[in-house]
Amino acid sequence: MVNYRKYISSVAVLASGFFLAQSTVSTVLYSQAYDNQRNTLNLPSPITSVAEKTMLSAKELVDINVNTMMADPVLKNATWGFVVYDPKTKKVISSYNENTPLVPASTTKLLTTETALSLLGENYRWMTQLEYSGTIDENGVLNGNLYLIGSGDPSLGTNKAGAWSYRDIISDFMGGLSREGIRKVNGDIIIQTALFKGNIAMLPENVVWLENNNYYLPVGTTREINPANEKLIVKKSGLISDKKYFYVSPYAKQMVYAEKYEGDGVLTTKLPDAPAYLANTFRTTLVKSGIGVTGKVTPKMTDAAPESRKLVSAYKSPTLGDIIFYTNQHSDNSLAEALLKTVGFQKMGDQTSESGRVVVTDHLKNESFDMIGLNYMDGSGLSRSNNVTPISQVKFLTSLMDEKYYKTYFTSLPVGGQSGTLKRMFIGTGNGQVFAKTGTLNKVKTLAGYLKTNSGKTLVFSLMVNNYSGSVDMVKKRMEKILEPALDL
Repeated sequence: MVNYRKYISSVAVLASGFFLAQSTVSTVLYSQAYDNQRNTLNLPSPITSVAEKTMLSAKELVDINVNTMMADPVLKNATWGFVVYDPKTKKVISSYNENTPLVPASTTKLLTTETALSLLGENYRWMTQLEYSGTIDENGVLNGNLYLIGSGDPSLGTNKAGAWSYRDIISDFMGGLSREGIRKVNGDIIIQTALFKGNIAMLPENVVWLENNNYYLPVGTTREINPANEKLIVKKSGLISDKKYFYVSPYAKQMVYAEKYEGDGVLTTKLPDAPAYLANTFRTTLVKSGIGVTGKVTPKMTDAAPESRKLVSAYKSPTLGDIIFYTNQHSDNSLAEALLKTVGFQKMGDQTSESGRVVVTDHLKNESFDMIGLNYMDGSGLSRSNNVTPISQVKFLTSLMDEKYYKTYFTSLPVGGQSGTLKRMFIGTGNGQVFAKTGTLNKVKTLAGYLKTNSGKTLVFSLMVNNYSGSVDMVKKRMEKILEPALDL
């Protein structure tokens, strides 16, 4: 908790007749009468006074900004917390409500992506393999089955993070069959993705899934929807945003992500089952290319007596480092949830959100994360039941600076005024100096990461605002204002 003593310049004190001597964060000297008097006298703002900036230190200006924001109409009824921390001295420079548990929104991804990097390594890749069983006769007829073996690649066919498209993967598979001399398949195309056995997860508690101007992807599978039926007619639900749309699937009874709204209640849905879509498209391509397939596409989760098989082709996903870069830059919820399930499978052999949560929280405990106030409900930050304190975020981020994967982790964060979800913040002051993960839910705006000061120091900060008034843009401006003098620390 900061102590505000003698921070207002003599100019403001003499002009207003007010002074902040001996006041603290818990004692805010603010009144409407003072505002009216200041406006009548055309006095300088207590935040932006040139006199103050020349007479006060950067730390004092940070403290004053925090103190003033407590009375700001946008934040005065909000619950919010702030910490700026020096990793060299291991001391808090300035703070407000640093131990208050708050909804972190997508800054939750800081925990998820770091756990994946720590446990799997930045060069980890998912494999999608094409194999065949049986024999190939002199006419190029495969008397056996084709197997499509999945491993839970969250980027499969998405073009995200440099991932191949379905067309590219299928082209590679076709080349493999050509090398093997296969001209006809007298058998089935079997999808084998045992990792997903029983992986029908319900949405985490208190997920806000219908909010205009934000994109929230489904948590859990929607594989029961027929991939061929990509356009579903649903009721209009007051959807007026031109961004992203969601509804609850009448098939799987879960949220479905829609790419675009076409009017008249028509939504184009996200493909629910990537392996099934890949396998069906592969079969169609084979037939169109003159390679007959007598059987059908069928899933086979487990195989008590597996056939002997030969590898035809293997597609490698982008590296985990690449996927985490995309996840944090774009705040991609589906990739974050996939990472949660992947660490769950790698550690517990069960690719579910529940196992993922256990693995992440156990990892954080082992890394001496301050668990007081932490409630980790999902990998993406969609759940309003997520909670974390500002001080635990900054100490966690500080502890990563000595890790071998820190450079990869740091590089994945959006840069103020330049990239990702921070491209439209810190366009002026702070441009290229703020490296942080953003978070946005309805009436929740958060920001946590690193700050490069004008003197070349690296500071760590967390700023979380819950239940604010006004628009999200108003909150962004105030966040920028709070951090602005910290650049001179």
